[in-house]
Amino acid sequence: MKFDRKKPEKIPMYVYYIIAGIIIILLNMLVVPTIQERSVQKTDYSTFIKNVEKGNVTKATVDESYIYYEMKSDDTDGTVLCKTVKMDDSDLVNRLLDAGVTMDEVLPESPSILMTLLLSYVVPIVIFIFIGRWLSKKMMSSMGGGPGGAMSFGKSNAKVYVKSSTGIKFSDVAGEDEAKDLLTEIVDYLHNPQKYTEIGASMPKGALLVGPPGTGKTLLAKAVAGEAEVPFFSISGSEFVEMFVGMGAAKVRDLFKQANEKAPCIVFIDEIDTIGKKRDGAGFTGGNDEREQTLNQLLTEMDGFDGSKGVVILAATNRPDSLDPALLRPGRFDRRIPVELPDLQGREDILKVHAKKIKIADTVRFDDIAKAAAGASGAELANIVNEAALRAVRDGRKFATQADFEESIEVVIAGYQKKNRVLSNKEKLIVSYHEIGHALVAAKQTESAPVHKITIIPRTSGALGYTMQVDDNEHYLMSKEELENKIATFTGGRAAEELIFHSVTTGASNDIEQATKIARAMISRYGMSDDFDMVAMESVSNQYLGGDSSLACSFETQTLLDKKVVELVKRQHEKALQILQDNISKLHELAKYLYEHETITGDEFMKILEAPEETPAAATEE
Repeated sequence: MKFDRKKPEKIPMYVYYIIAGIIIILLNMLVVPTIQERSVQKTDYSTFIKNVEKGNVTKATVDESYIYYEMKSDDTDGTVLCKTVKMDDSDLVNRLLDAGVTMDEVLPESPSILMTLLLSYVVPIVIFIFIGRWLSKKMMSSMGGGPGGAMSFGKSNAKVYVKSSTGIKFSDVAGEDEAKDLLTEIVDYLHNPQKYTEIGASMPKGALLVGPPGTGKTLLAKAVAGEAEVPFFSISGSEFVEMFVGMGAAKVRDLFKQANEKAPCIVFIDEIDTIGKKRDGAGFTGGNDEREQTLNQLLTEMDGFDGSKGVVILAATNRPDSLDPALLRPGRFDRRIPVELPDLQGREDILKVHAKKIKIADTVRFDDIAKAAAGASGAELANIVNEAALRAVRDGRKFATQADFEESIEVVIAGYQKKNRVLSNKEKLIVSYHEIGHALVAAKQTESAPVHKITIIPRTSGALGYTMQVDDNEHYLMSKEELENKIATFTGGRAAEELIFHSVTTGASNDIEQATKIARAMISRYGMSDDFDMVAMESVSNQYLGGDSSLACSFETQTLLDKKVVELVKRQHEKALQILQDNISKLHELAKYLYEHETITGDEFMKILEAPEETPAAATEE
């Protein structure tokens, strides 16, 4: 669930200035007049005598030249300090005593001019400066003036983990044994550098982790720091990009300065392709100029620091083909470590690592789950385990079962079940024949993956049903026959619709797309065509991000290529039609069974398929 927190509205800056001005005005209106009221007022002697006779004088002090006295104020309830020139009056003391005036020995002191200046001018100025500094900090914060913000000029905002604080070891990383073996040498160098320096060997300054998203590149980098027990600097490539030109380069300098101060340590730059893209010959302008400066500074720093200090640079990317060659040369990123999708054993190990965090039943078979999750990354496998735990909670169980894991795989592949979508009887029957068409064509071909599950329950991905095939073993090579069988299997659903209902629906849209994709790759990339032989018609980039392809041939060749793709798909479609025609009775029997049960397992499917044929009851549209 996503919680939407309403951000408080920002107060305009002029409001703060108005408040500061009001404070200064109040200080001058209240504090300063109070001091001024205590200042000494000069009066003549006759006025003094009249006030004494009236009883307005409360205190008096006589010195050699002046008479200081306090007199009741007509405007306020307080008193006013006054002074007058001392006259030769022998009855003065008696008059004061008769009027009840108190004679003080200590002369009341008037406020000093310095104090008046301090309170009138200096204090308001200090307060104004204090408010200004506070407002400046608020502005810096709102503009990103914290660590790494717009106002933190040239400061690196890398996250620093002290020794062992990552809490991650190599034992927490499964399914990437080759990558761990290559990184273990770096850990050993940080522990025992003299073993390498004695023989004259130097450790690679940098290692580049490359692989698809979700395979654990960042996790491996943290595991290296956890094993080596050294400080770990972690920063994303996008954090070097700033709104001011030159700030990215300054951040690179600051990062390497901190790393040298804390050596031995590990610096990890995630998504380095953000700042390390290839430079072209056309020159850079605007934002590209900032990126080029940042890249140049990174290259300079990697050349400049001493590898013997134990500063190791690790970086991760899923677009290694886009990196600048200068960044990949020996002396910078010397070692390139592939972090690929896990194989069958790797998937099983990853599932076991994540399953330690939840309660599971003793009957859970991780080998079967790993087979069903072919092609899944480490992040997807972690999601499968979490989905299984959530499903167990929803169903009121205290632990996750095998069924929870199998359903969670389907959630990752096809989404959640759509409980509010109800198909009509006719649509349900069409989908039943469609899915059995896929499964039957797959089962009747050699070198085809066994059917694991068939369902006609709609999913949130948009699928009204699907057929799941699971290989018993890992396959790293595919023959031409296997690829053709895949195309035939994809066309099996549409073939069943044509054969039974003599019409077609939109349900085969994804099947058509997948079949066309395989057929085009066979001809343009794999050289599986007699017409083009071993000539590559298509180039692929971004291999870790699904692969972007582009044709590298003339328009006439493209036309011929398209024609061959159509012919290939059409041949496999006709083969699927023939398989279904030859097994029409089993098609009816299996479709009826699926229509009634909605979901059947691969074992149920094969049991019905291999059973002796009976007189089939004609399927009717309900």
